[in-house]
Amino acid sequence: MTLSERVAELVRAAFPGLWVVSHEHDDAVAELAALCRDRGWSLADWDLKQGLRVLGAGPPPTDGTDPGTQGPGTLVADGSDPMTALRALARLARGEGDGAAILVLRNLHRLLGSAKLVQALDAALARGKRDRATIVILAPSVALPPELERQFVIIEHALPGRDQLEAIARAIATEPGELPAEGPGRDAVLDAAAGLTRLEAEGAVALSLVRHGRVQPETLWELKAQALTRSGLMRLHRGGAGFARLGGLDALKSFCARALRPDRPVGVRPRGVLLLGVPGTGKSAFAQALGNEVGQPTLVMEVGALMGSLVGQTEERTRQALAIADTMAPSLMFIDEIDKALSGIQSGGRSDGGVSSRLFGSLLSWLSDRDSDVFVIATCNDISALPPEFARAERWDAVFFLDLPSAREKAAIWELYIR
Repeated sequence: MTLSERVAELVRAAFPGLWVVSHEHDDAVAELAALCRDRGWSLADWDLKQGLRVLGAGPPPTDGTDPGTQGPGTLVADGSDPMTALRALARLARGEGDGAAILVLRNLHRLLGSAKLVQALDAALARGKRDRATIVILAPSVALPPELERQFVIIEHALPGRDQLEAIARAIATEPGELPAEGPGRDAVLDAAAGLTRLEAEGAVALSLVRHGRVQPETLWELKAQALTRSGLMRLHRGGAGFARLGGLDALKSFCARALRPDRPVGVRPRGVLLLGVPGTGKSAFAQALGNEVGQPTLVMEVGALMGSLVGQTEERTRQALAIADTMAPSLMFIDEIDKALSGIQSGGRSDGGVSSRLFGSLLSWLSDRDSDVFVIATCNDISALPPEFARAERWDAVFFLDLPSAREKAAIWELYIR
Protein backbone atom coordinates (compact mmCIF):
# COMPACT_ATOMS: atom_id res chain seq x y z
CA MET A 1 0.00 0.00 0.00
CA THR A 2 1.41 3.39 -1.02
CA LEU A 3 1.82 6.39 1.25
CA SER A 4 -1.10 8.25 -0.34
CA GLU A 5 -3.39 5.23 0.06
CA ARG A 6 -2.50 4.85 3.75
CA VAL A 7 -2.97 8.57 4.41
CA ALA A 8 -6.27 8.65 2.48
CA GLU A 9 -7.90 5.95 4.57
CA LEU A 10 -6.64 7.40 7.85
CA VAL A 11 -7.84 10.92 6.98
CA ARG A 12 -11.24 9.56 5.98
CA ALA A 13 -11.35 7.74 9.33
CA ALA A 14 -10.69 11.12 11.04
CA PHE A 15 -7.32 10.31 12.56
CA PRO A 16 -5.94 13.70 13.67
CA GLY A 17 -2.22 12.84 13.86
CA LEU A 18 0.07 10.94 11.47
CA TRP A 19 3.83 10.52 11.87
CA VAL A 20 5.44 9.64 8.53
CA VAL A 21 8.95 8.19 8.76
CA SER A 22 10.68 9.39 5.60
CA HIS A 23 14.05 10.56 4.34
CA GLU A 24 12.48 11.98 1.17
CA HIS A 25 10.28 14.83 2.32
CA ASP A 26 9.80 16.47 -1.06
CA ASP A 27 8.59 13.22 -2.61
CA ALA A 28 6.27 12.55 0.33
CA VAL A 29 4.76 16.05 0.07
CA ALA A 30 4.37 15.67 -3.71
CA GLU A 31 2.49 12.41 -3.17
CA LEU A 32 0.24 14.03 -0.57
CA ALA A 33 -0.36 17.01 -2.88
CA ALA A 34 -1.54 14.68 -5.66
CA LEU A 35 -3.84 12.94 -3.18
CA CYS A 36 -5.35 16.25 -2.03
CA ARG A 37 -5.90 17.39 -5.62
CA ASP A 38 -7.76 14.19 -6.42
CA ARG A 39 -9.88 14.34 -3.26
CA GLY A 40 -10.47 18.08 -3.18
CA TRP A 41 -8.77 18.40 0.20
CA SER A 42 -6.75 21.35 1.50
CA LEU A 43 -3.01 21.01 2.04
CA ALA A 44 -0.43 23.22 3.72
CA ASP A 45 3.29 22.58 4.18
CA TRP A 46 5.49 24.05 6.94
CA ASP A 47 9.19 23.98 7.60
CA LEU A 48 11.48 26.04 9.78
CA LYS A 49 13.04 27.99 6.91
CA GLN A 50 10.13 28.78 4.56
CA GLY A 51 7.28 28.88 7.02
CA LEU A 52 3.75 27.86 6.03
CA ARG A 53 2.95 27.44 2.35
CA VAL A 54 -0.51 26.71 1.08
CA LEU A 55 -0.36 23.99 -1.58
CA GLY A 56 -4.12 23.76 -2.07
CA ALA A 57 -7.20 25.56 -0.84
CA GLY A 58 -5.69 27.36 2.13
CA PRO A 59 -6.72 29.35 5.19
CA PRO A 60 -7.66 32.98 4.99
CA PRO A 61 -4.68 35.29 5.45
CA THR A 62 -3.99 36.75 8.85
CA ASP A 63 -3.75 40.36 7.63
CA GLY A 64 -7.43 40.77 6.73
CA THR A 65 -6.99 40.68 2.94
CA ASP A 66 -9.30 38.80 0.62
CA PRO A 67 -8.68 35.03 0.82
CA GLY A 68 -9.10 34.78 -2.92
CA THR A 69 -5.87 36.70 -3.47
CA GLN A 70 -3.85 33.81 -2.03
CA GLY A 71 -2.71 31.17 -4.46
CA PRO A 72 -0.86 27.89 -3.95
CA GLY A 73 2.60 28.31 -2.55
CA THR A 74 1.88 31.62 -0.84
CA LEU A 75 3.82 32.23 2.36
CA VAL A 76 1.34 32.95 5.17
CA ALA A 77 3.26 32.39 8.40
CA ASP A 78 6.52 33.23 10.13
CA GLY A 79 9.05 30.53 9.33
CA SER A 80 10.48 30.43 12.82
CA ASP A 81 7.18 29.77 14.63
CA PRO A 82 5.30 26.45 14.19
CA MET A 83 2.63 27.76 16.56
CA THR A 84 1.34 30.03 13.80
CA ALA A 85 0.95 27.02 11.49
CA LEU A 86 -1.03 25.17 14.15
CA ARG A 87 -3.33 28.16 14.64
CA ALA A 88 -3.90 28.33 10.88
CA LEU A 89 -4.97 24.68 10.77
CA ALA A 90 -8.46 25.44 12.08
CA ARG A 91 -9.04 27.85 9.18
CA LEU A 92 -7.56 25.47 6.61
CA ALA A 93 -10.40 22.93 6.84
CA ARG A 94 -13.61 23.75 5.03
CA GLY A 95 -15.62 21.57 7.40
CA GLU A 96 -18.26 20.65 4.85
CA GLY A 97 -18.96 17.63 2.63
CA ASP A 98 -15.89 15.48 2.13
CA GLY A 99 -13.62 18.45 2.75
CA ALA A 100 -10.59 17.77 4.89
CA ALA A 101 -7.37 19.59 5.67
CA ILE A 102 -3.81 18.27 6.00
CA LEU A 103 -1.01 20.24 7.61
CA VAL A 104 2.47 18.85 6.92
CA LEU A 105 5.16 19.75 9.46
CA ARG A 106 8.68 18.88 8.37
CA ASN A 107 11.28 17.80 10.94
CA LEU A 108 9.17 19.00 13.85
CA HIS A 109 10.77 16.34 16.05
CA ARG A 110 13.72 18.73 16.49
CA LEU A 111 11.46 21.18 18.35
CA LEU A 112 9.40 18.82 20.50
CA GLY A 113 11.48 19.57 23.58
CA SER A 114 9.30 22.66 24.06
CA ALA A 115 6.46 22.10 26.53
CA LYS A 116 4.52 24.96 24.93
CA LEU A 117 4.68 23.36 21.49
CA VAL A 118 3.71 19.93 22.83
CA GLN A 119 0.67 21.47 24.54
CA ALA A 120 -0.28 23.32 21.36
CA LEU A 121 -0.01 20.09 19.36
CA ASP A 122 -2.17 18.29 21.90
CA ALA A 123 -4.87 20.97 21.61
CA ALA A 124 -4.67 21.01 17.80
CA LEU A 125 -5.07 17.22 17.66
CA ALA A 126 -8.15 17.43 19.88
CA ARG A 127 -9.71 20.01 17.55
CA GLY A 128 -8.61 18.16 14.43
CA LYS A 129 -10.91 15.18 14.93
CA ARG A 130 -13.88 17.55 15.09
CA ASP A 131 -12.77 19.82 12.25
CA ARG A 132 -11.49 17.07 9.92
CA ALA A 133 -8.00 18.49 10.12
CA THR A 134 -5.00 16.12 10.15
CA ILE A 135 -1.46 16.96 11.25
CA VAL A 136 1.26 15.04 9.38
CA ILE A 137 4.79 15.17 10.82
CA LEU A 138 7.54 14.22 8.39
CA ALA A 139 10.73 13.04 10.11
CA PRO A 140 13.49 10.47 9.50
CA SER A 141 12.80 8.73 12.82
CA VAL A 142 10.10 8.51 15.48
CA ALA A 143 10.68 10.80 18.48
CA LEU A 144 7.30 11.31 20.12
CA PRO A 145 7.04 12.81 23.62
CA PRO A 146 5.02 10.71 26.08
CA GLU A 147 2.11 13.19 25.99
CA LEU A 148 1.53 12.52 22.28
CA GLU A 149 2.43 8.83 21.89
CA ARG A 150 -1.19 7.61 21.76
CA GLN A 151 -2.38 10.34 19.41
CA PHE A 152 -0.23 9.60 16.37
CA VAL A 153 -0.31 6.74 13.87
CA ILE A 154 3.15 5.78 12.57
CA ILE A 155 3.50 5.30 8.81
CA GLU A 156 6.59 4.22 6.88
CA HIS A 157 7.27 6.02 3.59
CA ALA A 158 8.41 2.98 1.66
CA LEU A 159 11.37 3.02 -0.68
CA PRO A 160 10.49 3.01 -4.39
CA GLY A 161 9.47 -0.27 -5.98
CA ARG A 162 10.67 -1.66 -9.27
CA ASP A 163 8.04 0.21 -11.30
CA GLN A 164 9.06 3.54 -9.76
CA LEU A 165 12.75 2.80 -10.22
CA GLU A 166 12.18 1.95 -13.86
CA ALA A 167 10.26 5.21 -14.33
CA ILE A 168 13.16 7.14 -12.75
CA ALA A 169 15.66 5.44 -15.06
CA ARG A 170 13.49 6.12 -18.12
CA ALA A 171 13.18 9.79 -17.18
CA ILE A 172 16.98 10.22 -17.05
CA ALA A 173 18.19 7.75 -19.68
CA THR A 174 16.18 9.16 -22.58
CA GLU A 175 18.54 8.48 -25.51
CA PRO A 176 18.37 5.20 -27.45
CA GLY A 177 20.63 2.51 -26.01
CA GLU A 178 21.22 4.25 -22.65
CA LEU A 179 18.83 1.95 -20.81
CA PRO A 180 19.06 -1.82 -21.42
CA ALA A 181 16.15 -3.39 -23.25
CA GLU A 182 13.57 -5.39 -21.37
CA GLY A 183 14.95 -8.71 -20.29
CA PRO A 184 17.92 -9.83 -18.19
CA GLY A 185 19.80 -6.55 -18.71
CA ARG A 186 16.88 -4.43 -17.50
CA ASP A 187 16.27 -6.81 -14.58
CA ALA A 188 19.93 -6.54 -13.53
CA VAL A 189 19.67 -2.73 -13.43
CA LEU A 190 16.47 -2.83 -11.37
CA ASP A 191 17.94 -5.41 -8.98
CA ALA A 192 20.93 -3.13 -8.47
CA ALA A 193 18.68 -0.11 -7.85
CA ALA A 194 16.41 -1.89 -5.35
CA GLY A 195 16.84 -0.41 -1.88
CA LEU A 196 17.90 3.06 -3.06
CA THR A 197 15.85 6.14 -2.33
CA ARG A 198 14.42 8.10 -5.24
CA LEU A 199 17.17 10.71 -4.99
CA GLU A 200 19.90 8.05 -4.71
CA ALA A 201 18.49 6.20 -7.72
CA GLU A 202 18.48 9.40 -9.80
CA GLY A 203 22.09 10.10 -8.85
CA ALA A 204 23.20 6.54 -9.56
CA VAL A 205 21.60 6.48 -13.01
CA ALA A 206 23.08 9.89 -13.87
CA LEU A 207 26.57 8.83 -12.67
CA SER A 208 26.40 5.64 -14.75
CA LEU A 209 25.54 7.70 -17.84
CA VAL A 210 28.47 10.02 -17.19
CA ARG A 211 30.92 7.14 -16.67
CA HIS A 212 29.79 4.65 -19.29
CA GLY A 213 27.30 6.42 -21.54
CA ARG A 214 24.65 3.89 -20.52
CA VAL A 215 23.06 2.56 -17.35
CA GLN A 216 25.14 -0.29 -15.94
CA PRO A 217 24.41 -2.22 -12.73
CA GLU A 218 27.99 -1.91 -11.43
CA THR A 219 27.65 1.81 -10.74
CA LEU A 220 24.35 1.32 -8.94
CA TRP A 221 25.85 -1.44 -6.81
CA GLU A 222 28.75 0.85 -5.89
CA LEU A 223 26.47 3.60 -4.62
CA LYS A 224 24.24 1.10 -2.84
CA ALA A 225 27.24 -0.30 -1.00
CA GLN A 226 28.16 3.22 0.10
CA ALA A 227 24.60 3.85 1.31
CA LEU A 228 24.64 0.65 3.38
CA THR A 229 28.03 1.56 4.86
CA ARG A 230 26.72 5.00 5.86
CA SER A 231 23.76 3.43 7.62
CA GLY A 232 26.12 1.41 9.83
CA LEU A 233 23.57 -1.42 9.93
CA MET A 234 24.85 -3.67 7.15
CA ARG A 235 27.49 -3.89 4.52
CA LEU A 236 27.35 -5.31 1.03
CA HIS A 237 29.71 -8.09 0.02
CA ARG A 238 30.63 -7.95 -3.65
CA GLY A 239 33.30 -9.78 -5.62
CA GLY A 240 35.32 -12.80 -4.68
CA ALA A 241 35.26 -16.34 -6.01
CA GLY A 242 32.34 -18.72 -6.44
CA PHE A 243 32.13 -22.42 -5.72
CA ALA A 244 34.92 -23.23 -8.16
CA ARG A 245 37.49 -21.91 -5.68
CA LEU A 246 35.86 -23.51 -2.63
CA GLY A 247 36.79 -27.12 -2.01
CA GLY A 248 34.55 -29.61 -0.23
CA LEU A 249 31.06 -28.93 1.17
CA ASP A 250 29.51 -30.72 -1.81
CA ALA A 251 26.20 -31.51 -0.11
CA LEU A 252 25.77 -27.92 1.09
CA LYS A 253 26.65 -26.50 -2.33
CA SER A 254 24.18 -28.80 -4.08
CA PHE A 255 21.38 -28.05 -1.61
CA CYS A 256 21.69 -24.26 -1.85
CA ALA A 257 22.12 -24.30 -5.62
CA ARG A 258 18.86 -26.24 -5.95
CA ALA A 259 17.04 -24.01 -3.46
CA LEU A 260 18.08 -20.82 -5.26
CA ARG A 261 17.79 -22.02 -8.84
CA PRO A 262 16.23 -19.38 -11.13
CA ASP A 263 13.61 -21.76 -12.55
CA ARG A 264 12.08 -22.73 -9.19
CA PRO A 265 8.24 -22.63 -9.09
CA VAL A 266 6.59 -19.23 -8.72
CA GLY A 267 5.90 -18.41 -5.09
CA VAL A 268 8.49 -20.85 -3.73
CA ARG A 269 10.83 -18.87 -1.51
CA PRO A 270 13.63 -20.71 0.30
CA ARG A 271 14.23 -19.44 3.82
CA GLY A 272 17.88 -20.21 4.52
CA VAL A 273 20.37 -22.53 6.17
CA LEU A 274 22.00 -22.68 9.58
CA LEU A 275 25.64 -23.79 9.49
CA LEU A 276 27.09 -25.35 12.65
CA GLY A 277 30.71 -26.25 13.19
CA VAL A 278 34.00 -25.33 14.76
CA PRO A 279 36.06 -22.46 13.31
CA GLY A 280 37.92 -23.32 10.13
CA THR A 281 35.30 -25.52 8.46
CA GLY A 282 34.49 -23.03 5.68
CA LYS A 283 31.20 -21.60 6.93
CA SER A 284 31.99 -17.95 6.24
CA ALA A 285 33.79 -18.72 2.97
CA PHE A 286 30.73 -20.61 1.73
CA ALA A 287 28.35 -17.76 2.59
CA GLN A 288 30.50 -15.28 0.70
CA ALA A 289 30.85 -17.58 -2.33
CA LEU A 290 27.14 -18.41 -2.57
CA GLY A 291 26.11 -14.90 -3.64
CA ASN A 292 28.60 -14.93 -6.52
CA GLU A 293 27.49 -18.40 -7.55
CA VAL A 294 23.76 -17.55 -7.78
CA GLY A 295 24.19 -13.92 -8.89
CA GLN A 296 22.55 -12.28 -5.87
CA PRO A 297 23.90 -9.61 -3.50
CA THR A 298 25.08 -10.73 -0.07
CA LEU A 299 24.15 -8.47 2.82
CA VAL A 300 26.39 -8.91 5.85
CA MET A 301 24.61 -8.17 9.14
CA GLU A 302 26.74 -7.65 12.22
CA VAL A 303 24.34 -7.96 15.12
CA GLY A 304 26.69 -6.10 17.44
CA ALA A 305 26.43 -3.03 15.20
CA LEU A 306 22.67 -2.90 15.84
CA MET A 307 23.21 -2.16 19.51
CA GLY A 308 22.54 1.48 20.42
CA SER A 309 23.33 3.47 23.53
CA LEU A 310 19.91 5.12 23.83
CA VAL A 311 16.67 3.58 25.05
CA GLY A 312 14.82 2.02 22.11
CA GLN A 313 17.65 2.66 19.65
CA THR A 314 18.61 -1.01 19.32
CA GLU A 315 15.04 -2.03 18.50
CA GLU A 316 14.70 0.76 15.94
CA ARG A 317 18.01 -0.10 14.26
CA THR A 318 16.98 -3.75 14.10
CA ARG A 319 13.71 -2.86 12.37
CA GLN A 320 15.59 -0.63 9.91
CA ALA A 321 18.11 -3.34 9.06
CA LEU A 322 15.42 -5.95 8.45
CA ALA A 323 13.43 -3.47 6.34
CA ILE A 324 16.54 -2.84 4.21
CA ALA A 325 16.93 -6.58 3.68
CA ASP A 326 13.28 -6.90 2.63
CA THR A 327 13.62 -4.01 0.20
CA MET A 328 16.74 -5.42 -1.45
CA ALA A 329 15.19 -8.82 -2.14
CA PRO A 330 16.02 -11.08 -3.89
CA SER A 331 19.21 -11.22 -1.88
CA LEU A 332 21.22 -13.21 0.63
CA MET A 333 21.76 -12.22 4.26
CA PHE A 334 24.87 -13.48 6.05
CA ILE A 335 24.90 -13.45 9.87
CA ASP A 336 28.28 -14.68 11.12
CA GLU A 337 28.76 -16.29 14.55
CA ILE A 338 25.18 -15.78 15.62
CA ASP A 339 25.86 -17.63 18.88
CA LYS A 340 28.22 -14.87 20.08
CA ALA A 341 25.93 -12.08 18.89
CA LEU A 342 22.99 -13.44 20.89
CA SER A 343 24.95 -14.49 23.96
CA GLY A 344 23.22 -11.84 26.11
CA ILE A 345 19.88 -13.63 26.07
CA GLN A 346 21.22 -16.49 28.17
CA SER A 347 20.68 -14.35 31.25
CA GLY A 348 17.15 -13.55 30.15
CA GLY A 349 18.22 -10.03 29.20
CA ARG A 350 18.46 -9.01 32.85
CA SER A 351 21.99 -7.64 32.50
CA ASP A 352 21.09 -5.21 29.68
CA GLY A 353 17.51 -4.25 30.49
CA GLY A 354 16.08 -6.83 28.09
CA VAL A 355 17.57 -5.23 24.96
CA SER A 356 19.18 -8.44 23.66
CA SER A 357 15.97 -10.38 24.31
CA ARG A 358 13.90 -7.90 22.32
CA LEU A 359 16.45 -7.92 19.48
CA PHE A 360 16.33 -11.73 19.48
CA GLY A 361 12.52 -11.68 19.42
CA SER A 362 12.45 -9.30 16.45
CA LEU A 363 14.91 -11.46 14.55
CA LEU A 364 12.97 -14.64 15.30
CA SER A 365 9.68 -13.09 14.17
CA TRP A 366 11.26 -11.87 10.94
CA LEU A 367 12.82 -15.27 10.21
CA SER A 368 9.44 -16.95 10.59
CA ASP A 369 7.05 -14.40 9.09
CA ARG A 370 8.92 -12.60 6.31
CA ASP A 371 7.40 -12.64 2.84
CA SER A 372 10.42 -11.24 1.03
CA ASP A 373 12.78 -13.38 -1.02
CA VAL A 374 15.76 -13.17 1.36
CA PHE A 375 17.88 -16.29 1.84
CA VAL A 376 19.58 -16.25 5.25
CA ILE A 377 22.89 -17.97 5.97
CA ALA A 378 23.71 -17.97 9.68
CA THR A 379 26.84 -19.56 11.14
CA CYS A 380 27.36 -20.86 14.64
CA ASN A 381 30.46 -22.23 16.39
CA ASP A 382 28.87 -23.36 19.66
CA ILE A 383 25.43 -24.92 19.28
CA SER A 384 24.97 -25.06 23.05
CA ALA A 385 24.97 -21.25 23.14
CA LEU A 386 21.94 -21.07 20.83
CA PRO A 387 18.45 -21.06 22.34
CA PRO A 388 16.42 -24.06 21.11
CA GLU A 389 13.76 -21.94 19.41
CA PHE A 390 16.34 -20.49 17.02
CA ALA A 391 16.82 -23.81 15.20
CA ARG A 392 13.11 -24.55 14.70
CA ALA A 393 12.28 -26.06 11.32
CA GLU A 394 9.99 -23.26 10.12
CA ARG A 395 12.89 -20.79 10.25
CA TRP A 396 15.39 -22.78 8.16
CA ASP A 397 15.28 -25.06 5.16
CA ALA A 398 18.12 -27.14 6.61
CA VAL A 399 20.71 -27.25 9.36
CA PHE A 400 24.18 -28.42 8.31
CA PHE A 401 26.85 -29.71 10.68
CA LEU A 402 30.26 -29.01 9.15
CA ASP A 403 33.33 -30.90 10.27
CA LEU A 404 37.00 -30.29 9.63
CA PRO A 405 38.10 -31.60 6.21
CA SER A 406 39.43 -35.13 5.95
CA ALA A 407 42.85 -35.94 4.61
CA ARG A 408 41.37 -36.69 1.18
CA GLU A 409 39.52 -33.37 1.11
CA LYS A 410 42.64 -31.51 2.22
CA ALA A 411 44.57 -33.07 -0.66
CA ALA A 412 41.87 -32.07 -3.13
CA ILE A 413 41.82 -28.49 -1.80
CA TRP A 414 45.63 -28.30 -1.98
CA GLU A 415 45.60 -29.53 -5.56
CA LEU A 416 42.92 -26.97 -6.42
CA TYR A 417 45.03 -24.05 -5.25
CA ILE A 418 48.36 -25.12 -6.79
CA ARG A 419 46.99 -25.61 -10.30
